[in-house]
Amino acid sequence: MNAPLSAPPASEQLKGGEPPHRRAPLWLLALLAFSGTLAMHVFVPALPVAQQDLGGGMAAMQLTISLYILGLAGGQLVYGPLADRFGRRPVLLAGLSLYTVAGLAAMLAPSVNALIAARLFQALGGCAGLVLARAIVRDTSAPADTTRRLALMNLMITVGPGAAPLVGGFLADAAGWRSIFIALTLLGVVNLLLTWRLLPETGRATEGAAIGLMESYGQLLRAPAFWGYAVGGGCATTSLYGFVAAAPFIFTGELHQPTASVGGYIALLVLGVWVGSMLASRLIACVSVGRLLVGANGVSVAAAFILLAVVLSDQLTVPLAIATVFIFSVGVGTAAPAALAEALSVNPRVAGSASGLYGAMQMAVGALCTALAGVGSDPALAAALVLAGSGIIAQAAFWIAGRPRRAAS
Repeated sequence: MNAPLSAPPASEQLKGGEPPHRRAPLWLLALLAFSGTLAMHVFVPALPVAQQDLGGGMAAMQLTISLYILGLAGGQLVYGPLADRFGRRPVLLAGLSLYTVAGLAAMLAPSVNALIAARLFQALGGCAGLVLARAIVRDTSAPADTTRRLALMNLMITVGPGAAPLVGGFLADAAGWRSIFIALTLLGVVNLLLTWRLLPETGRATEGAAIGLMESYGQLLRAPAFWGYAVGGGCATTSLYGFVAAAPFIFTGELHQPTASVGGYIALLVLGVWVGSMLASRLIACVSVGRLLVGANGVSVAAAFILLAVVLSDQLTVPLAIATVFIFSVGVGTAAPAALAEALSVNPRVAGSASGLYGAMQMAVGALCTALAGVGSDPALAAALVLAGSGIIAQAAFWIAGRPRRAAS
């Protein structure tokens, strides 16, 4: 469940319309962006195993996911201005170094608290690739070619959320949960070496870019409509992270499934997001963006309340859990592009900043939902309440955000 890739600020667009002579390899940029989100999903199936080894509670273990998401959210706001000021290459190398060292620290973590701290720094480092890969595509592409290259990079990145849980479940089952961080540390080393050898500096450092971006953020944060679409979009989409983080405890603890199977179940939920994205691309031709957004989230809300009713009646089974959350994730995939489009339309003059700020707020909501899903002793009930509650909040936020448009019509 990746957060949507946000467009970089206008200041990052190519001056003069001509790309530099040296192009950054697109496969390398995809790998850098993929690595940040991979580390979020790959550890999920190993949560129960790590909990037994380190002796922490379920809520503490889920902080290794929620704080990772929060780190990705904060990084989206920081790396853009830093890269505008100091250049892409040094900032990216610094972020990749942090990602690699934090992965090693997570592998050696003697306690839950140490693991939580290492995961937060791992997210802050991994976010560099996620953010700067987009900026480098803009730097090295002519305007007419930028959209095509970004779409191609997105296609490469979407492999991550589906494959990561399967890989994580296999590694945890075969070699223990620490083997996941050995693999992530090695990936960080590879990324550093490839970036050092193959990636040129593509940006132009400026003194005023960061200040201009902060002014754009201020304009957006003063717009109630942007708050509505950003908070509503987060509740409608990244609330799914709450169930993903609780899934290992639900399937292994309550439904008595083997650890290795959890990755497959989560991959099915990612498939639902893909199905929803395909539906959105077809429905947008015949339905307004606002109606598509509210309707898609309405489907998710209905699925969440069915899941809640099943849990409260003590009738939860593997097929029912998968079916209801799969339908929820289809609504997520359909609503995600609509929510982003509406948020960007609030102030088209700062669309790049709106995209970055939207992504940060979306991930922050996801981190909160993940933390709330770890409250209490019944993970299925907590996750169902999070999905249902966030769906209702999303509907209210979308209504508030669309009120000026309805009044104008």
